[in-house]
Amino acid sequence: MKQFKGFVIKEFYHIFRDYRTMIILFGMPLIQILLFGFAITNEIKDAGIAVLDNSKDHVTQQITNKLLSSGYFKLEKNLTNYNEIEESFRKGKIKEVIIFENNFAQKLEKEKRANVQIIADASDPNTASLLNSYTEQIINSYQLELMKDKKLPMQINAEIKMLYNEELKGVFMFVPGTITILLMLISAMMTSISITREKELGTMEILLASPLKPIQIIVGKVVPYVFISFIIALIVLVLGFTVFGMPVQGSLLLLLGESLLFIIMSLSLGILISTVAKTQQVAMMMSMFALMLPTILLSGFIFPIENMPLPLQIFSHIIPSRWFIIIIKAIMLKGVGLQYIWKETGIIILMTLVFIGLSIKKFKIRL
Repeated sequence: MKQFKGFVIKEFYHIFRDYRTMIILFGMPLIQILLFGFAITNEIKDAGIAVLDNSKDHVTQQITNKLLSSGYFKLEKNLTNYNEIEESFRKGKIKEVIIFENNFAQKLEKEKRANVQIIADASDPNTASLLNSYTEQIINSYQLELMKDKKLPMQINAEIKMLYNEELKGVFMFVPGTITILLMLISAMMTSISITREKELGTMEILLASPLKPIQIIVGKVVPYVFISFIIALIVLVLGFTVFGMPVQGSLLLLLGESLLFIIMSLSLGILISTVAKTQQVAMMMSMFALMLPTILLSGFIFPIENMPLPLQIFSHIIPSRWFIIIIKAIMLKGVGLQYIWKETGIIILMTLVFIGLSIKKFKIRL
């Protein structure tokens, strides 16, 4: 028992000495609780909408004010004609467009019937359904208030239109997110253990004794994985198209180019983890826990970022998957070109350069 006691005490000392293990043991449960508690929500808050008011009367203004005061919607733009609708959706900020017909108040007063059209961005079908439901409820509530002082019933007809995903197929939301998660985790995990494997096997001395510079060693580690990851991306895209019927409305060449850029960024992040971690086990755990949860919860894959608390919304800007999901949805579902996704592409390029630079800086030329 004395020997067993000594062994147990030694194990405690060993765990407490390794600050990385301590962070994983005590930090990860706390982060998971906070992320799941705040990020997982089906509520809609401050969703961007645009209004095309062809009537511009007191009734349409009251309905618009009621929508905006609900807390669910935020007015991004007042449209002047129908041609602006498609352009507004392509930019990505607007989730719903509300269109009031001409002489709305006059028709409601004289004919007891007026029409409003609701067009939603159904590339995220869950959000589109919720937005339409909230809009209809608010309009119906206003209609009931209006009928209190009227002898004859009035009716506001809401016509619903789903853009980019008329059948509200959930696969249109999950395929882009799944592609992103697979490329991020596979690419990062494959490279995160590459340099640590050299350290554990004792072959790092050979690399350090060679005339290769750190940048050459890092690039040499990345290049094979770029090829493998790109093949995986092609397989996933083909499966999404053939099995799930996922469309590619935009340029296939642009989609493949953006995928290749994201793969290089993910591999660079994996190399950075590899240069920091001392063992393959630590590198694998850092890749899994540090990348998987933020990628799923804070990228907008499942839960809308707009619904999260402001600190998490700010933190999500450093999650690479957030920007790639925007890119892949825009190309595959909306058919946009580079002029609409240049900002997201630039952010991924910047992240790639930062990760490569930090990897070179952290690469130790001495054992």
